Amino acid sequence: MARRRFTREFKLSAVQLVNQQGYSISEAARSLGVGAGNIRNWVEKLGSEAGAEPSGNGKVQAELARLRKENARLVMERDILKKAAAFFAREQP
Repeated sequence: MARRRFTREFKLSAVQLVNQQGYSISEAARSLGVGAGNIRNWVEKLGSEAGAEPSGNGKVQAELARLRKENARLVMERDILKKAAAFFAREQP
């Protein structure tokens, strides 16, 4: 079986499906008839080129990751303050 070759334009359009139109990698692969691994590699390699920056699903995922990190930090701060309040409440004569 011969190895399939894809043009740069085809790869960029696949990356744009994922980054700009909000397709998941598996949805884009299924609609284009290409392996999901190929799409994933193209997104990693070509995703930062002009016109291929994430706008839809990619931005949502980045924001979700940022919010989860911030939430974990706030929970830790809250727990520290609870322990400090309990400590100082016990020291009252």
